Order: sequence, then C-alpha cells, then structure tokens
Amino acid sequence: MGYLSLNIQMNGKLIIIVGGGKVAERKVSNILPSGAKLTVISPTLTFELQQLRDNGAISHLPQKYSSGDLNGAFMVIAATNDRETNRLVADEAINLSILAEITDSPSSGNVTSPAVIRQGDLTIAISTNNRAPSLAAAIKNELIPLFGDEYAKSINLLGAVREKLLTDRGGSTYNKQVLSDMSEKLPALFASNATEEIEKLLHKHLGEDFRLSVFFCETGDNQ
Repeated sequence: MGYLSLNIQMNGKLIIIVGGGKVAERKVSNILPSGAKLTVISPTLTFELQQLRDNGAISHLPQKYSSGDLNGAFMVIAATNDRETNRLVADEAINLSILAEITDSPSSGNVTSPAVIRQGDLTIAISTNNRAPSLAAAIKNELIPLFGDEYAKSINLLGAVREKLLTDRGGSTYNKQVLSDMSEKLPALFASNATEEIEKLLHKHLGEDFRLSVFFCETGDNQ
C-alpha cells in the first residue's frame, strides 16, 4: 500500500477513539496537542484517560462501539483488544470515507501513525509504511538526543525573523540567504547558551533594533 506523508490541520476536527486501554491512551496523548476534539468510546478507561475526561480534555461515551457511532467524525482509531470490534469499526469508517487507523490490522484501515519526535513546532516523523514499526521506534530513540529544545527556540526565533523579512519586503534571494545562515547557526548557539553570539547574528542581518531579549520577552519564551 502506498502512503503519503502530510501535515493536516486538525484543530476542532472530531477524532473518535474506540477503546479505553493503554493503546488508546498513547493515541490520545499524541493527538491532544493538535487541537482536535477527542471522543473515546469504551465501557472503561485507564486512570490517565479518566483524568483527561474529568479535566474536560476529552469526551467519553461509556459504552461498547455500535454501528452509527462514527457519524460526524473526521478520523477514527480502533484500539480495542477485540479484533471483531476493530474490524467493524474499519468497515464503517471505510464506508463513510473516514480516515481510519486500525491498530491491530493496519491494512484494514487507510491511515497509520509514524513514530514522532516533537520539540515545539519541530516535528520529525519516522515511518516504515508499517512494515517494521520496531525499527521506526529504534530510529526515533536514536534521534531524540540529537534534537533538544534548542530547536524549538530556533524555530520560534526564525519564525519572527522570517515575518520581519517578509514585512520589510526584502529581495527573496537575500531573505533566503539570511534564513539559511541563521538556520545553520542558531541551534548550536542556543544549545551552548551563546546569547552574545545570537545577538551579533541578529544585528548582522536585521539591525540593532531586533534583540533576542525583546523577542523572548514578547513571546513568553525563556532561554
């Protein structure tokens, strides 16, 4: 099966998760930062899912899945320990043209989840098209130490720099050179807390008015 890697705007979209165990818990944890509306269908929930329900982070239907439960969903994840239930979820989802991840039988659905590393707005997804999930997990574990919060800080600053460059309407070639130069240098500078060097880089490309301290004060970030 051929897969296409995409970033999809999920804010406000309904995702239904059928199942309330540890697999469902992991799926909920991964999805929550996207801003999607989450409903879990299951007679029981793990303690963590109960807390999320009680805090209003997810909705809960305390029942077994039945036909019709997927109406209005953008995506469904079947994560029960019952293969027949998961198969029925897959059948209904496909009939309704809903995105469907079936955790115990990926080929029955049309979506799979990659192994993901997140640092702020940086997302690194590792996929083996579900042929070797354990290898994807191993690669993720190898990469995690390489991408610390210096990348989140770099992205925040580069986003502000890019916005300023676009506002000032400089030439696209020059803008690319500035962003390329800063992208190469910022992660290492943030990792070593080289504030003075970052300031020099900002002054070089943007002038004296664009200061790191002002930027982080305005955004609420900390160095």
